[in-house]
Amino acid sequence: MRTKQDFINALSKMKRNIYYDGQLIDRTDELQSDCINVMGTTYDEAAKPENEELMTATSHLTGEKINRFTHIHQNTVDLHCKQDMTRMLCQKVGGCIQRCMGIDGTNAIYNVSFEADKVKPGETNYHDNFKKWLTRFQKEDMIAACAQTDTKGDRLLRPAEQHDPSAYVRIKERTKDGIVVEGCKLHISEASVSDEVLVIPTRALRPEDKDYAVAFAVPADYDGMKQVVTIHNYRQREHFKRGFTPGLTDSYLLFEDCFVPWERVFLAGENLHGGILALLFALFHRHSYSGCKPAIGDVILGAAALAAEVNNIHKQPHVREKLSELIMTIELGYAAGYTASDLGKPEVYIPGMGFVPFGPGSYIPHSIYCNVGRCLSGEAVWREAEILCDIAGGVVATFPHEKDFTNPATGEALLKYTKRNPKMSAEDQAQFWRYLGDAMCSATGGIANVGNYHGGGSPIMEQIAITTQYDIESRKKLVKYIAGMSGGDREALAKINFINKPIDK
Repeated sequence: MRTKQDFINALSKMKRNIYYDGQLIDRTDELQSDCINVMGTTYDEAAKPENEELMTATSHLTGEKINRFTHIHQNTVDLHCKQDMTRMLCQKVGGCIQRCMGIDGTNAIYNVSFEADKVKPGETNYHDNFKKWLTRFQKEDMIAACAQTDTKGDRLLRPAEQHDPSAYVRIKERTKDGIVVEGCKLHISEASVSDEVLVIPTRALRPEDKDYAVAFAVPADYDGMKQVVTIHNYRQREHFKRGFTPGLTDSYLLFEDCFVPWERVFLAGENLHGGILALLFALFHRHSYSGCKPAIGDVILGAAALAAEVNNIHKQPHVREKLSELIMTIELGYAAGYTASDLGKPEVYIPGMGFVPFGPGSYIPHSIYCNVGRCLSGEAVWREAEILCDIAGGVVATFPHEKDFTNPATGEALLKYTKRNPKMSAEDQAQFWRYLGDAMCSATGGIANVGNYHGGGSPIMEQIAITTQYDIESRKKLVKYIAGMSGGDREALAKINFINKPIDK
């Protein structure tokens, strides 16, 4: 496994293909340092002996010790560890840990490439291609961004119906050596600090959309791909440093006659499997959210409790009520993810068929609980911000700049007049308001809230998954039996498989 410095050294050797604010920049540009430090935490923490069980695993391909972020889940313990690892790391950096796209993308492609090879036995080698790529990915302890979201063009039209055929990333040409792709993937988190980019479909696809059923991997500095990056950093501090300063990036990936050799192609025209891959990545990513969002909730809860303490209202009943609401949201999201881990199997849920075996035997979290946890947590983002705002008060938005506290003409007076709780130092109170101003009143804080709401799939997508995959009909039969209606036969009811009941292992 590599170190944080190994990771940075690798970034420094990559070719320039990242554009920021009109300029071509290096990956190790100072603007990206906060994001690099967040990603580097995944290496620092994996090297600690006390984190070995949580953050490392044994590769099922090589038998070697690997970083868990490169692992394919082999059992329910792996699913539990991934969730807990994500929560622990997100607590360390005070927000998104940013590396989950790779583990979620690799687990999705691992399963779908296996199934896609069954379509035309002997004609495709998607799964072998992916295993070879994955072996190197694990050995070199690499980071992968997962590029799923397309520009989508006219939202009322399917991919093959678009006025611009590149509104979704597509196969433009097939050759004996590989494929040529074009299009754009957007909102791709941390692609600017990744070693590799995994490209997968974004939606269900029809036969006429087969050119859009494409999955492949390319180096993040690959010829034929450009990145236009937005960098989200907090305002720099000169005098009152943060304990940890997170940063994040998002890229638009522009594919322009980009040639991908067959050994790096994992899907190329299998429209049904393209849709399944889109859904399966979303499922794994929503499972990651059940570790990420509870950790962000932990930070919000701590901030709300400290805001109450600084304001000296921490013993008031209304504060207790609001803190309990935060705790319930945090732990319900985590509990849903934990249950999704515990009920995980090498199976996927197909409407009308229920759970069916899928893939070569790796473990997939339970769909309903992944979607329930993600939806509940995602929809709570603005309510959590409201609670924090309510307890903190308006000082968050108007707190003076740090240099006003170092200016002899104003500093002493500002400390005097911003102190509220006599049992806490004025310096600590000021530092807290600076932090909360970052979280609530900065551009980066606002971006984080939007990301927390939409990341892993907007709530409407979870609602669709929940209602299409949940066995609503069995509940109707249950009520028919209780009410004495026709169609509610007791013996038939006993045969119904309620999909959320404990599954025999």
